[in-house]
Amino acid sequence: MFSLKRLWPYIKRYKWRLIIGLAAVTISNAFAALIPKIIGQTIDRLDTPDTLVEQVGMYTTAFFQTLKKNDASWFTTYIEQRTHGITAGDIVEQVLWIIALSIIAGLFLFLTRQMVIVMSRLVERDLRNDFMDHVQSLSMRWFTTTTTGDIMALATNDIPRIREFAGPALMYSANTVTTFAFAVGMMFALSPKITLLALLPLPLVSYTVYKIGKKVHLLFGQVQGQYADLTSNAQENISGVRVIRGYIREVYAESVFGRLSELYRMKNMEYIKVDALMMPAMMTLIGLSQLIILGVGGAEVMAGRLTIGEITQFVAYLSMLIWPVIAIGWVTNLVQRAAAAAKRLNEVFDLKPDIADSAKTDRMITSINGKIEFRDVTLQYDPEMPTVLKHLNFTVEPGETLAIVGPTGSGKSSIVNLIARLYDPSEGDIFIDDKPIATVPLDTLRSSIGTVTQETFLFSKTIADNVRFGRTDADFDLVTDATSLAQLHENVTDFPEQYDTMVGERGVTLSGGQKQRTSIARAVLRQPSILILDDALSAVDTETEEYILRGLRDVMKDRTTILIAHRISTVKDADKIIVLEDGAIVENGTHDELIELGGRYASTYERQLLEQELEAM
Repeated sequence: MFSLKRLWPYIKRYKWRLIIGLAAVTISNAFAALIPKIIGQTIDRLDTPDTLVEQVGMYTTAFFQTLKKNDASWFTTYIEQRTHGITAGDIVEQVLWIIALSIIAGLFLFLTRQMVIVMSRLVERDLRNDFMDHVQSLSMRWFTTTTTGDIMALATNDIPRIREFAGPALMYSANTVTTFAFAVGMMFALSPKITLLALLPLPLVSYTVYKIGKKVHLLFGQVQGQYADLTSNAQENISGVRVIRGYIREVYAESVFGRLSELYRMKNMEYIKVDALMMPAMMTLIGLSQLIILGVGGAEVMAGRLTIGEITQFVAYLSMLIWPVIAIGWVTNLVQRAAAAAKRLNEVFDLKPDIADSAKTDRMITSINGKIEFRDVTLQYDPEMPTVLKHLNFTVEPGETLAIVGPTGSGKSSIVNLIARLYDPSEGDIFIDDKPIATVPLDTLRSSIGTVTQETFLFSKTIADNVRFGRTDADFDLVTDATSLAQLHENVTDFPEQYDTMVGERGVTLSGGQKQRTSIARAVLRQPSILILDDALSAVDTETEEYILRGLRDVMKDRTTILIAHRISTVKDADKIIVLEDGAIVENGTHDELIELGGRYASTYERQLLEQELEAM
């Protein structure tokens, strides 16, 4: 069952809203409970004819006599003569009291909604923000095993279920309790016997709610899981629309989405069929209570132990209980749905980041110079997966450029992941400025690194916003300096809105080369101590590559640079070059040393030179 343990701190932030809301609903129901009493007492003051036929006859006679005498006041006079001396003014007074009490009860009910529902929206906002903050802190391993659809479903579909518990469920629970307290109290004052008999069906209500609610909880969890699958597939189809169209797979994509959509519909129908049983069950039990009041109450009236007005009060109070009884089922449904959602959310909140600052972290480290050292480093992402890096040993001094080359899948990008501490090594040690990397605060480490990856990610914002992403306080001149170094400035000025051009989701309005150069400008603007270019020039031609490298040389000479590339022309000027193969360093040295060695690096260089000559022909 859903626990308030994790939700309570959020509610506690707005406890006065909750307290005021609960007080307001109590006051509202207290005033509402007075209305049936006034109605019943007014009816008892009327000495009306005994039967319905006699009542109709009385009012019909009064109506026609009024027309005959052509005197409107005669109708009132005649009715007063046939009643127990109560005047029309008395009736109006009672009506005004009822209206006043209804207005007061309504105002306090409005205050309840303003307090409790607004509180639940604030709780939802805070919970969603904390959820996203927590997700951002989780390890990269979790992201590799969790789909985007699952995360989106938690943030957009499960958290609102918690909000429904914190708002409507709490509000209607308080309304049910206070309404029962006042209405049942009034009923007991009139006749404990009839009250107890009328309340006999209520245990059946609890049992029905329990049985149906248990099934609702199970089915809603399945619905949420199916919704996550549907969302994930939709996200993949939208992100991969170019690939789908390029391979003419629209029909296939539509069929897969349609199948998932149908499964989601079927699960929803199962859930709705069970949920739909709740209301008829409630109404049947309420009808049984009404029959008890009319049957037993009628006998009491005939015996002279109750009046017509008191029976009217009983019926009115029972009517007041109709919505609270229905709300029991509805609130139970909300609680069951919240329980299913909370279970899924708790599974994420209970996860601890694999990579985080710890007691070993030295908070005195606020900047780094850029020295990097790997000592016998081995990396295995998962115990059941192959080893990615094997016993790596190398050192990069501040201001040096280390180039890493090797075939696809040799482990080049994994070195970058370790430097940024997205993963920790399975064996061995990494040192930054001669200090264990675990002692460097994550904020200090990552704020000192500027990374450009092969798979460039841009946000759906302007070009200027994307360049400034790592340094939001940068002025426009710094932005243009960075884009000029990345050979992007001239392209940007050709756009109608220049730096205010929206790049679209994932940068769809830019070419591959423009996106990569935007990413380079973003990294350069940050002025990091360590610059990492992970195959960052793969999407540009060799001429543009030379221009970019020429512009970056001034930037690279003052900071440690990790340069990963397939083209030897990109890395030949590096201070050190290591050649990776199957996760191990097979060659290392300068460009000239490796050419002289005549190994894998040299053969790759010769092959690429030949390819360039053939392209030039």
